[in-house]
Amino acid sequence: MEANEVSVQGRVIRDLIAHVTNDNLIGRKIKNGELRKKLVEPPWKCPDIFRHVDIAMEHFTMEYLEPKENPDRSRVVLQLHGGGYIGKMRNAYRTFAGLYSEVGKGIPVLTIDYRVAPENPYPAALLDAVTAYLWLLNKGFLGEQIIVAGDSAGGGLAMALCMYLRDHDYEMPCGLVAMSPWTDLTAGGESYETNYERDPLFGKTRDSLIYNHDYIGKCNPREPYISPLFGEFSDFPPMLIQVGDYEMLLSDSVSAAKKAKEAGVKVRLSIYEGMFHVFQMAMLLMPESKRAWMEVGKFIDILKKEK
Repeated sequence: MEANEVSVQGRVIRDLIAHVTNDNLIGRKIKNGELRKKLVEPPWKCPDIFRHVDIAMEHFTMEYLEPKENPDRSRVVLQLHGGGYIGKMRNAYRTFAGLYSEVGKGIPVLTIDYRVAPENPYPAALLDAVTAYLWLLNKGFLGEQIIVAGDSAGGGLAMALCMYLRDHDYEMPCGLVAMSPWTDLTAGGESYETNYERDPLFGKTRDSLIYNHDYIGKCNPREPYISPLFGEFSDFPPMLIQVGDYEMLLSDSVSAAKKAKEAGVKVRLSIYEGMFHVFQMAMLLMPESKRAWMEVGKFIDILKKEK
């Protein structure tokens, strides 16, 4: 299969998502995040190969995961989950943590369950991300060892975190991984219109997570710590940005990558043909998600080799 061809598995999963989200009974609740907020998951069982530690902070909780045998602490991933700033962490991100560790060849992963809206609007999520980053520094990790990773809202939050760290003279991380990052909370990008009909997760409605203002509250959505697309990317670490070309948020990635490159940042933008929002959630079930995770592994390898 050529890299720009959509796999059978990819088409099936994409069409299944579209079928479910277009259902009159459940589709609206999926798109606007209501189902996500009410979702009750079974307890997560950590794979035997990992050591998993729950960490209680003042306003939120964190989870630290690393291999039981021969962990490689030369780098660490700080994972910021998605969910439109209104969804709490769920089991998929615990699986993500395991994948980050595996493709990173044994590096630990710190995942934070940051505060979410509407109870905790901006800047709660950003302040929790800063606190988690400083926790890693206090535990002995250097900024040059920390990789910040996030998907969707977490991808935008990762960029906002980097802007905050730079603006406040903290050590910068060594790299940033952003999967389908939400960088423009004004929903003003071109793809919000051009992909309106074909985005299987958010398309064909204005009543969805990407039009939700609970996190923004009374603030200006163009505030760079809310919508990093409107901020400056100078002095950013190398970035890997992955996005599907069916996404309404496609322009969030394309525009952020362009702006970062113009600021002199090393950026790899990978647009996956026929793919939907955070298709990496398919884990190893389809060739595109497998390839995306392999790409993350190669990116981490490159970061490990850099001083």
